[in-house]
This record gives sequence, structure tokens and C-alpha cells, in this order.
Amino acid sequence: MNKPVQNYNPSDVGQINGNIFGLPFNYNSANLIIVPVPWEVTVSYGAGTANAPQRIIEASPQLDLFDFDNPDGWKQGIFMMEIPQDILDKNKYYRQQAATIIERLEQGKALTDEPNLTLLLTEINQACKNVNQWLFNKCQKAINDGKKVAVIGGDHASPLGYIQALANSHSNYGILHIDAHADLRNAYEGFEFSHASIMYNAMKIPQISKLVQVGLRDICQDEVDMINQSNNRIVAFYDPIIKQKLYSGSTWIDLCKEIVNHLPEQVYISFDADGLDPKLCSNTGTPVPGGLELEQAFCLIREVVKSGRKIIGFDVCEVGDAEWDGNVGARVVLKLAYFMDFS
Repeated sequence: MNKPVQNYNPSDVGQINGNIFGLPFNYNSANLIIVPVPWEVTVSYGAGTANAPQRIIEASPQLDLFDFDNPDGWKQGIFMMEIPQDILDKNKYYRQQAATIIERLEQGKALTDEPNLTLLLTEINQACKNVNQWLFNKCQKAINDGKKVAVIGGDHASPLGYIQALANSHSNYGILHIDAHADLRNAYEGFEFSHASIMYNAMKIPQISKLVQVGLRDICQDEVDMINQSNNRIVAFYDPIIKQKLYSGSTWIDLCKEIVNHLPEQVYISFDADGLDPKLCSNTGTPVPGGLELEQAFCLIREVVKSGRKIIGFDVCEVGDAEWDGNVGARVVLKLAYFMDFS
């Protein structure tokens, strides 16, 4: 343990030192590297999630570091990389451009009637692809350096490059996806890397053997058909059905065990803030009534760990641009970091 860590008191006042949670780690000394991706170009409802990495790091020193599941979890070493200003600037520009396309589609007009919009769509798709490649390179380097990695978005399109990078080091892994939405749309609104298409794109990765989705409650027929026709590669636990079972006397623990049984040994967690009850993250990009309580989500992830499965990585996305949302988002990041497998 390096000297700054030896002298660090986790019960002391949280330090504002540039690192998440005020922890005394840098890239070299940390075991978990968090990559912020301030990107929300394709959001189709509320904007602001591109500022989530900033809101989370601002809120993080207020959290106590003790955790009942992993009291010394902070010692594993957590370091958040600097928020890339160039990506944030490009996000602002392309978000404005994408809004023009979305507005036209919402008016029921075809993009092909305006050649400039067709060219613009191509440009936006390329910009999103470039961000995916940037993230892939960042994550691949960290993995090659022996680090574990996590991502803080942005909208839910943000972590695709990381999910792709994990496939280089894991021949078989599953995704536990907490979300109000299935995100299984093919190039939603014409955007190949839409926030509503992240899991559709992830399913193109052959190393992902299972996608288990929890909390879904705002879904289209095409997505339901894709789930039903996936030969059990995609398993959905819809929020209304979960609630009906709970109202009928089932326990959440039993439902968690049922969910976990569908997962392979190695698990990636994709945590969309709108999978929670909106009171917890009301400024998320696409809030939907219903959803999980925070402790329900933590209970589910705890059952993943208790089952002997290993959490190999995670993302936290769609956290709103507000102080309270940042507070909740920081708690999710800390809990998932403590649940990570560092063996």
C-alpha cells in the first residue's frame, strides 16, 4: 500500500482533490479506472446526462466510504480519469444537430426530402462511432495495464466501446441490464449508436452469451419480438410482472435468485438510472413511472456476488444533471465498485 493510502483516513472529511470520492489514488495506484464519457448526442427526450460525470464527482466526497458488504472496499483503489473536454464540446455541437433530425421525424417528415439532413445523419453516426473507438482504446489500454474498468455516461449509448473491449479478454460473459427500456431498437431515429440501440448493438458481440434485463416498462413491439425470438439469449423481467409477483406474495430475494440463475459466471452490469423509481433520479433522460428502489437494485447485485458469479465491469448511465441525481449516481458507482471482482 503506497504512503498516501497508509496515511488516509476514510472516516475523515471527504477531500475535494480531483478524484472521485476524494480518494488518494491515481492511475498507477488504482485497481479500478473509471472512464467518464460525457456524450448524449442522440437523446430523444430530456437532455443533461452528458454532465453526469461532473455531477457525480462533485457529489462523491459527501459519501461515507464504509460499506456493509465490503467495509474496506475503498482500499481496492478507485481513480476517475479527467472528463474529456473535447468530447464534451463535440457533444454540445452534435446534440444540437441531432435535435434537428429528431424534430423532423417527430413531425412525420422524411429525412430524404432534405439531402442536407441525410448527410448530417451520416456525420452524426460517424461522430458517435469515433467516440466508441476512443472509449475502446482507453479501456483496452487500461485492461492491458492490468486494471479493471468502469464507465460513467452520458446517455446509454456511451459504454459500447467498453463492452466491445471486454470481448477481447472474455470469451463468454453476460450483461445484467437494469433499465426502464430494453434499448433493443435498430438504429432508433436513424442513429446507429442511439441510446435506445445500445443493447441491440451489444447483441452483435458473439462473446456476450446472455442479456438479462430487469425493470423494463417502456418497450415497443419490435423489442418484445426480438426478446421472444432470441432463443433465450435475451431474458426480460418486466417491471409490471415483477410488481404483480411481489403483490401476490413472492419475495424479492426469490425473484433475484431467479434472475441471477440466467446469468453466466462472468457478469457485466449496465445500470441505467431510469431503471430506478424516478424519485431517485428524476432528471434522467427518459424517466418512466415505476422501477426499482435503490436497495432493491443493490440486493439483486448482492445476489449475483453471493452466487459465486464475478462482476467484471459496469457502467452507470443516464444520471440527470442535478445535485440529487449526482448524489444517487455516486452511490450507485461506489456500490458497484465495491462489488467488483478484483481477483
